[in-house]
Amino acid sequence: MKLLVCIKQVPDLESRFKPNAGGTWFDEADLAFRMNEYDEYAVEQAVQLREQLGDSAELTVLSIGPDRVVEAIKKALAMGADKAVHVQDQAVADKDPWQIASVIAAHARGQNYDLIFTGMQSQDRGSAQVGVALAEQLGIACTTTIVGFACEGGSITVKRELEGGLKGVVRLKTPALVTCQLGLNTPRYPTLPNIMKAKKKEIAAIPVTELLQEGALADTVSFHPPAKKGGGVVLEGEVGALVDQVIGILKEKTAVLR
Repeated sequence: MKLLVCIKQVPDLESRFKPNAGGTWFDEADLAFRMNEYDEYAVEQAVQLREQLGDSAELTVLSIGPDRVVEAIKKALAMGADKAVHVQDQAVADKDPWQIASVIAAHARGQNYDLIFTGMQSQDRGSAQVGVALAEQLGIACTTTIVGFACEGGSITVKRELEGGLKGVVRLKTPALVTCQLGLNTPRYPTLPNIMKAKKKEIAAIPVTELLQEGALADTVSFHPPAKKGGGVVLEGEVGALVDQVIGILKEKTAVLR
């Protein structure tokens, strides 16, 4: 069985964010980067399946981006992936979800993957569209936000997280794609021996121009922090006096009590 897991390198959420000079994305100068959290669940589930299937399976990890994404790729290899594909793209942040899916699909069509894992969404853009768009372009079955997974024969059975805390059970025949949600598993920490082994694993570099055939469907016009809100007011004193103060503020600021 051929497995593919798609990962993205995103800014660490503890970083200080500011718009770039063009006002269309983050200024990366002072940012730290890490593997997208949801993608870690995808990698772990793919590795578990790889271990379950043994030598009959091969797991490839793919990431799109500049040279820095190799660090995220190496982590996935150290977690247990067999080999990797780095789609080299200095302008990945300018591409919309359909373009990203198109790049992955262009690679995947000639590889005959039986099962593709992605994160539910990325922590920076948060569109939750790449996985489903990829499945659409490949013409394969897809289910999203999985929190349970089992594979037997040529089919998989997954539990999906639904609104209201409900769980849905879906069975899919392969080839198929799943997007992975928090709670699916506990991603492993790469051990030192596996980190050393990962250095010897193949990372194929492919320029994005060899895979992308179409332009953007959506362009980012502007990107900016939310407007600063005014400061709050702290009221102190006896309850009766505080009530009068609150009513006075409401009359002044709104038309609720007028």
